[in-house]
Amino acid sequence: MESLLNIEDLTVEFGTSAGRVKALNNVNLSLEKGEVYCVVGESGSGKSTLALSIMGLLPPNAEILDGRITYKGIDLLRSDPEKMRSMRGKEISLVFQDAQSALNPIEAIGPQLEEAILAHSDVSLRIANHMAQDMLFQMGMSDPKRIMGQFPFALSGGMCQRVMMAMALVLRPQLLIADEPTSGLDVTLQAEILHRIRELVKDHDASVLLITHDMAVVASMANKVGVIYAGNVVETSDVVGLFQRSQHPYTWSLLQALPRIDDPGRRIEPLPGSPPDMINLPEECPFLPRCFKAQSHCRNNPKPQLMQTNEGHMVACYNPVIGEG
Repeated sequence: MESLLNIEDLTVEFGTSAGRVKALNNVNLSLEKGEVYCVVGESGSGKSTLALSIMGLLPPNAEILDGRITYKGIDLLRSDPEKMRSMRGKEISLVFQDAQSALNPIEAIGPQLEEAILAHSDVSLRIANHMAQDMLFQMGMSDPKRIMGQFPFALSGGMCQRVMMAMALVLRPQLLIADEPTSGLDVTLQAEILHRIRELVKDHDASVLLITHDMAVVASMANKVGVIYAGNVVETSDVVGLFQRSQHPYTWSLLQALPRIDDPGRRIEPLPGSPPDMINLPEECPFLPRCFKAQSHCRNNPKPQLMQTNEGHMVACYNPVIGEG
């Protein structure tokens, strides 16, 4: 398959009054055309920072210390602002985690959608209005004309999420980055959002970088999965390999915390402890204090690097999980 997006050794820090937050540490990721790649991890692990880095939308206190991000061979980190503006929305779209905050609160929905279309298409305002209404209808809104005249504060969180999805999909981008697109939504709306993402992939051979902490979404959507812990990619695999043969103790623990329909009597084991301080990350493995597989070798050596254990399966662990029940 053809590679669409490549991320190499991406390292990002944030300057704060308390110190430098090490948000991403030498992250590597490759997304192929027509593929859904899910990025999984706890809140604060660096998932959203990854999305903002790709889009060139990091806040002023962020600094990219190292790495490359290439899309269709274009180095996004070294592209001028005008080039990035021309690609956002048309080639690459981002669905923000908090839709209500992402929308302009003092502008009606219609003009916001029309602006996104007109910025990247040589169409009239009338056609842009028709395209916007059609996309809102496709997102399950039975009265798109009324929605076009509403302001974001008049809509529910679920309705705003649909508007954001419509804005992201209306120009049929080649790469969709969806940051927790189903967070806080009821199961019916979750299914609708995921269905629209699948349609984009199927009908337009698009690629999706789906950021989530919901393993059920991962199971239903992903071709490949990358697990992030404390800004580090600790495991990558195809989705079947991850669920059937997870090898990093963090991934294994996440899966053990899920209920299973085929084993309702199984004891659910919550993941103990808390993520590390991102300002004072240790030199050794950041998962060490919470790890049930930790050995003296783990404590006396620098954090492990990703190593291939099976074809297409990589794990950053000195003592991976093998055959645990």
